[in-house]
Amino acid sequence: MRFSTTLALIGMGIAASAAAEVPSARQDQLRDIVAQDCGSCHGMTRKGGLGSPLLPEVLAAYTAEGVTETILEGRPGTPMPPWKTMLSRDEASWIARYLMGEVK
Repeated sequence: MRFSTTLALIGMGIAASAAAEVPSARQDQLRDIVAQDCGSCHGMTRKGGLGSPLLPEVLAAYTAEGVTETILEGRPGTPMPPWKTMLSRDEASWIARYLMGEVK
């Protein structure tokens, strides 16, 4: 196995384990944030509104890390605010994976 592939696999394992460390009670809160806060712009069914759709089939074009960065940093020039003052990286990563259908 090539060195870069090994590093990529290690990196994916670290990201997955970090996202898995979000406590169950906090996961429930994050689901509520997605439904209420994200839903206010992206639609209650996440099919789009002021913001773009947040459906797994749409997000499949992106990496979980890219979605995490968008959550944390927002999108300059759009109504998408940065959430880095309210969410940890692990929480944003969990939300990204939740939106992408990787966690329930």
